[in-house]
Amino acid sequence: MSKGKYANIIIDISHENVDRPYTYRIPDELRDSIDLGTSVTVPFGMGNTIRKGFVVGFSDYSELSEDKLKFIDSVPEKNISLTDSRIELAAWIKRNYGGTFSAALKTVLPVKQKIKAVVPKIIVRQVETSEVEKLIELCPARSSARLRLLNALLYEAIIPKRLANDKLHISDATIVKLNEEGVVDIQDMPKNSGMGQTVSCNSLNLSESQKNIVNSVTADYDNGIYNTYLIYGITGSGKTEVYINIINNMLERGKQAIVLIPEIALTYQTLMRFYNRFGERVMVMNSTLSQGEKYECYKKALNGEADIVIGPRSALFVPFKNLGAIIIDEEHEGTYKSETAPKYHARETAVEIARMNKAVVVLGSATPSIDAYYKAQTGEYKLFELNERLTGNQLPKVEIVDLRNELRRGNRSIISERLGALLEDRLSKGQQSMLFINRRGISGFISCRACGFVVKCPHCDVSLSLHKNGKLMCHYCGYETENIKTCPECGSKYISGFKAGTEQVEDMVNKMFPTARTLRMDADTTKEKDSYEKIISRFLDKEADILIGTQMIVKGHDFKNVTLVGVLAADMSLFEADFKAPERTFQLLTQAAGRAGRGDVAGNVVIQTYQPEHYAITYASKHDYNGFYDEESGYRDLMDYPPAGHMLNVMVSGKKEEEVNLLATQMCTAIRKYFKSLVIGPAPAALSRINDIYRFVFYIKDKNYNELVDIKDYLEDSLTKIKKRTCTVSFDFDPQNMQ
Repeated sequence: MSKGKYANIIIDISHENVDRPYTYRIPDELRDSIDLGTSVTVPFGMGNTIRKGFVVGFSDYSELSEDKLKFIDSVPEKNISLTDSRIELAAWIKRNYGGTFSAALKTVLPVKQKIKAVVPKIIVRQVETSEVEKLIELCPARSSARLRLLNALLYEAIIPKRLANDKLHISDATIVKLNEEGVVDIQDMPKNSGMGQTVSCNSLNLSESQKNIVNSVTADYDNGIYNTYLIYGITGSGKTEVYINIINNMLERGKQAIVLIPEIALTYQTLMRFYNRFGERVMVMNSTLSQGEKYECYKKALNGEADIVIGPRSALFVPFKNLGAIIIDEEHEGTYKSETAPKYHARETAVEIARMNKAVVVLGSATPSIDAYYKAQTGEYKLFELNERLTGNQLPKVEIVDLRNELRRGNRSIISERLGALLEDRLSKGQQSMLFINRRGISGFISCRACGFVVKCPHCDVSLSLHKNGKLMCHYCGYETENIKTCPECGSKYISGFKAGTEQVEDMVNKMFPTARTLRMDADTTKEKDSYEKIISRFLDKEADILIGTQMIVKGHDFKNVTLVGVLAADMSLFEADFKAPERTFQLLTQAAGRAGRGDVAGNVVIQTYQPEHYAITYASKHDYNGFYDEESGYRDLMDYPPAGHMLNVMVSGKKEEEVNLLATQMCTAIRKYFKSLVIGPAPAALSRINDIYRFVFYIKDKNYNELVDIKDYLEDSLTKIKKRTCTVSFDFDPQNMQ
């Protein structure tokens, strides 16, 4: 784009009233420094406050006379400029997900912070593996960090030092000690270390099913067909090896690749597989990186110093110039949907980025999202299946325990007799177990422990939520009723919310098995930096017999010595006030079951529930994804829930409850007047007040996504015309979590 006399600039203020381009004059001395997407500082407002902004265009014409236009103030040093495609992507995100243009631009552009350049280091083994084995035998049990590094060196002759620090939690002191003993050498990572050279796909030991996927994706790409592919592969079926080979083929064609992995699944084992194959061509982005370090990753991508980036959702926006493939592992994970504006979904955004770059998208999961599988069934995505574990071992045996029968037998413990017996058996054999509580905190729904009855909305297929005022409420239609003290089905007094947390479970396990070594992983025990991975490392090092935790313990980990998984209360996610509750429950149970029996010994899984006949639980126990999909998608069709239809969640918040309610009501009235879409609400949000800010929500349903986008545009335009507006409004398309 040729530069004109003036620059059109979006001011870095996330407010609808200033979310439009402003025209500024370009000083002669800055003309060579300014390009499309350049970050600049400009005087803004009556007080000429210096603000940051982004150049989104140029022109030779202005409606204002030149003497009334202000000059751009400066261009920050070491600026990364957006390209045409980046601005186009930001515009697409704003259009499809709402929010301000400024917020969309900041999503695709990193925040620049100066950091001192650091030369990456590698740890190089200097002795034979037999010597390492001797050192492991002599290593004191208390030296767990030294033991972790020695075990890693058994399998890897070269380990990136950053990976050892961040993923194995090895301190520099431990590394230096082994260096002084001559076991390892610490070196700068050379540009051509020989580490991870790409190899021909034909030389790799792939199954026929894996080869078919790799060859099909590659052949399509070579023929100019840029599809989105969904790999439905059971746990342990070798999806990662397929990803690696597709990437390998892209690198051979001079292309680059983005690999998205949920933050919680960025394990040492996973990253080493990529490092071993591709070496210094790999960059890793995760939450441990500072803004400055993330900025350096962007610069490396722009400068062609790396070809592969691995990371969570934000890695999607690394600006590769020759992008060939975007891989999204565990595509069903809710973390791929942003919870802050703009509330984009990485899956759909990846498809748009791939379209702009003539690249392919590969999605993978053992429990695909209903949305993705629906698109595969309708032909929008191309479906592949991997139905066998590479190790040849069988999927674990799953048993369902009816907690109603436990109560009838007088067992009021949260651990059933069957699960207790299996735990004792595993302890006697020196095998490890995992106990999984299916949701954090206290459940909002009300159920009967005697018969399993759940209090549901008479108008919507979701449970009612218990609010602090003692009322039961539906967050879809606003239906409200009094809480109940006895079960209307069986008359039992055992009706309430489930209140057992990880601490109570750990206490009970310690009482039942005093000699058992336990580890607990939940929000409380993972508050400190790296605490999550430290717990995982300790469990991998067999420093505990039983790992107790919430959803984070069942996300993609490979524990070879785990032969038993107990799901203590499947109902806790099953009856959340959310239409996606059965889907999440099925996915969690299937993923949890996949943690058992990954080694040489067959695994067992015990699912404890008050609803043993629920389809999400019965299909999970049979590892039957297709059966679950058929039944769940049938319910979605009946209710026009995504993917059969689409939903837009509109949240209105402010300090005065009556003003929030009034604005939400006025918006709903206007939509009903000018649009044909179904409007539900408004009603108080599940958390109706946070920090004295009141929140009301309403939902809009329509089979046509673009119709919802038009409604969002109409609302945004209407809001800019309200003077002295005291409420804020946010939009969430096809929300992952109901508000």
